[in-house]
Amino acid sequence: MTLDDFPAVATLLREDEEHLYGRPSYIGEGEVHEWTSTTDLAAGSWLFEDDVGVGAVGWAWTEHDRATAIGAVHPRHKRTGLGAQLLDLSERFGRASGHPRMHQYALGSDNAAAALLTSRGYRDVRHFYDMAIELEAPPEVPDVPIETLREGDARAFHAALDEAFLDHWEHHSVSFDEWWRRRAGAPGHDLTLWFLIRDGDEIAAVARNEAHRNGGGYVGHVGVRRPWRGRGYAKALLLHTFREFWNRGVRRVTLGVDAESPTGATHLYERVGMHVEAENVVFEKALTS
Repeated sequence: MTLDDFPAVATLLREDEEHLYGRPSYIGEGEVHEWTSTTDLAAGSWLFEDDVGVGAVGWAWTEHDRATAIGAVHPRHKRTGLGAQLLDLSERFGRASGHPRMHQYALGSDNAAAALLTSRGYRDVRHFYDMAIELEAPPEVPDVPIETLREGDARAFHAALDEAFLDHWEHHSVSFDEWWRRRAGAPGHDLTLWFLIRDGDEIAAVARNEAHRNGGGYVGHVGVRRPWRGRGYAKALLLHTFREFWNRGVRRVTLGVDAESPTGATHLYERVGMHVEAENVVFEKALTS
């Protein structure tokens, strides 16, 4: 797969989701760019084509002590063995990387993928939700002083976000320079959509949002540092974000969340009017020689 393939890959992913969920999907070239941003496309991606177009795609990357992969097969090629081929290629990549375990992502409604992974020794270890809201009016925002990020505060913003996610499953800290490289180069990067709440000289809570993803606005992260939890800061940042998107003419807002979030994030998102739109499942397997 190359950058030139991203539009066709986005089309495949949309059509796969529509096949599984029976609804339109909002995946575009920007989403593919974001999801493959840590992949060496030359060494860790695979594309199968036929006379019609892209029939299957997969990519993999490494981080910390694991390799991770995603694969998708177009509906016209379901049950032809392409999914198993993608799995073989990604596992070969994982073993070559020397990492002791591998994660595979699958859509929650893709029973065939779950059966294939289970038959190969994978186990279901975590679920994530895609949640969405269709705004019908600008929301009321609690009386909390919320600021737009200034670039001079970027390092402090990153430190606060990292601390807020220490409880997150599989969290590993990333250096500021690496984090900034990924975020500053991503489609939809717009510092005027990054917000924070201060307590004196401390940044207590942050929200990082993107202008165009999944067919509207996207909440990349909302995080509150431990000493400031329970004060309604996450809710205030979410509602502020919704109102900002509304003011920009954006009515659809989405985010992703760990279904087992230790901070109860799913319940917060439901309370502000969001609903679960899709589910993603992480499968894990120990890699042996």
